[in-house]
Amino acid sequence: MAKADIPGLGELRGVGPRIRDSLQQLGIHAVSDLLFHLPFRYEDRTRILPIGSLYPGAQVMVEGTVEHSAILRGRRPTLMVVIADGTGLLSLRFFHFRNAQREQLSRGTRVRCYAEVRGGYKGLEMVHPSYQCIAADSVPAVSDRLTPVYPSSAGLGQHSWIKLTDQALELLRSGKLQLEELLPQDLLLNLQMPSLADAVQFIHRPPLGADVAALLERRHPCQQRLALEELLAHNLSMQQLHRRQRQQEAPMLREAGELESRFLKLLPFTLTAAQQRVIAEIRSDLAHSHPMQRLLQGDVGSGKTVVAALAALRAISNGYQAAIMAPTELLAEQHLRSFRTWLQPLDIEPVWLSGKIKGKARAAALAAIDSGAPVVIGTHALMQEGVSFGRLGLAIVDEQHRFGVHQRLALLDKAGTTTLHAHQLIMTATPIPRTLAMTAYAGLETSVIDELPPGRKPINTVTISNERRSEVIERVAVACAEGRQAYWVCTLIEESDLIQAQAAAEVASELRNSLARVRVGLVHGRLKPAEKLEVMEAFTAGQVDLLVATTVIEVGVDVPNASLMIIENAERLGLAQLHQLRGRVGRGTEQASCVLLADPSAGPLARERLGIMRQTTDGFRIAEKDLELRGPGEVLGTRQTGMLQFRVADLARDQALLDRIPPVAERILAGAPGHAEKLISRWIGSATRFAGV
Repeated sequence: MAKADIPGLGELRGVGPRIRDSLQQLGIHAVSDLLFHLPFRYEDRTRILPIGSLYPGAQVMVEGTVEHSAILRGRRPTLMVVIADGTGLLSLRFFHFRNAQREQLSRGTRVRCYAEVRGGYKGLEMVHPSYQCIAADSVPAVSDRLTPVYPSSAGLGQHSWIKLTDQALELLRSGKLQLEELLPQDLLLNLQMPSLADAVQFIHRPPLGADVAALLERRHPCQQRLALEELLAHNLSMQQLHRRQRQQEAPMLREAGELESRFLKLLPFTLTAAQQRVIAEIRSDLAHSHPMQRLLQGDVGSGKTVVAALAALRAISNGYQAAIMAPTELLAEQHLRSFRTWLQPLDIEPVWLSGKIKGKARAAALAAIDSGAPVVIGTHALMQEGVSFGRLGLAIVDEQHRFGVHQRLALLDKAGTTTLHAHQLIMTATPIPRTLAMTAYAGLETSVIDELPPGRKPINTVTISNERRSEVIERVAVACAEGRQAYWVCTLIEESDLIQAQAAAEVASELRNSLARVRVGLVHGRLKPAEKLEVMEAFTAGQVDLLVATTVIEVGVDVPNASLMIIENAERLGLAQLHQLRGRVGRGTEQASCVLLADPSAGPLARERLGIMRQTTDGFRIAEKDLELRGPGEVLGTRQTGMLQFRVADLARDQALLDRIPPVAERILAGAPGHAEKLISRWIGSATRFAGV
């Protein structure tokens, strides 16, 4: 079907200017887009359950007679309605209501309700159920199929979605609207998957007798058919992005020079075999005439920074600049200290640039960068307007999951030449699960430092109840008396920097009172950079025994003598963050310990996370579990979630499909590149344009 023949939204009944605007804000510009705006869950309104059989958490439909109705006065009025069906009583709670509703739900009214059942003060209840009042002479039939529930926005209720998708599905059935098959037919046959049109029809309107359990768990063959397309679209999108990058020209950084050999002689340690292997891979990439795009993964403490320094020296030896960008001031400052220690003996002084550098200092830094300063280290400030590199040859992005793809590519745009593009090394201490890497990082070369420096011992991890806090404080006193150092991390989730800083200050005050002989320092996000740096330098120098901090020390802090980590309210944190915090200790030869102080009433999911932390220090195993528990958006970081908002697919559940994606993607890119563009447009739409390349 030609593009001009695709039915427009204006052909649907009930679509006026307001509805059209609401749909377009959701990326729906044609009737075919409606068919890929899929239900995110289903409601089972095919049967009415007895009230006496209900339990908390059940999503059910019930029917009963109103026994009692009243408005409860309090901080805000609440309409409470009690219904009965002969098997039990159920309360209906409405926080937002009109007087007409109270009159409608008066004693003796027959009502049918659907909602989740919850435990209330006086038994089971439903909060704001959808309901209809039933006249005695016209009892409506129950639905003969599952009821789809669509993602929505203001001004578009579920009734509107049903009417709109009904019309779109009718156009599909009549042949006036056609959906192009973009997957190879032999693949669909091998996997015994339905056609695209059949799958879309089934998912929007599951027929009578459909496998309800499979649909609710999103593992029905029709859902798997669309999940395969969606995963393929994301893979193709990233592959296209990185292929376009590789088609550009980059400086061939082949000259080794003496800087690297001098650097290695000055190091107080020997590189591990894993580090040497990764350095060889990077050097091979840098010697090519197209930009390196390599993802370097290494668990906390594995020695990624020294690998980055050697890569930077290869760029410098060839007359180019190296830029190192980190997401936080603390991590960027840690890199600055490390690079200064290593490079000053080589007569190389790194240039520092962050958002807080102002006035003459900023002007001097910008001038140095523009004139070709060999090493530049900073935060997001490196991407800002006004920053211009003289000859950028290598961009190193640390903790890349804190940046979006468009952000790290923006740094490459500052290469200072219209003909050559900088090489790129992307580093992370948050191991990327294989399943996620196949989708979010498709087309990137990957290196893994899978070996810790010699002498490192696994960190002992224990969970202790908050009620035994005093015992933990005594343990800190003993450790510090023995000459060791410790961290005490205060965690508050979804609170302001100010509240986090106040909480950390209170803990520091408490510990100073309890530990008279222990020198206590305090670091939080609201400290001025100079104050933060002063405390961190004192801790590094051994002048502070116990560092109380918020999660600002999650990455970038390297104090070998620190061997005890206390994480307060550990149940509030995700696995990746807990693993990162734990990685701040165990960097010396002493046996290190991590104490997870937790609320004994923590829920089952929190207890499972804490259990995993006790069982393993393997970052990849932790990352796989984190993906399973929290989803790709959280594992990648909030700045990446726009790229991985799946409609049907689930990376943890659909691992079997992922294994089939790379060869199919290669086949489509080689033989049907037009299909690749259509798949990306169908599933990602304008979101794929973030790259700017």
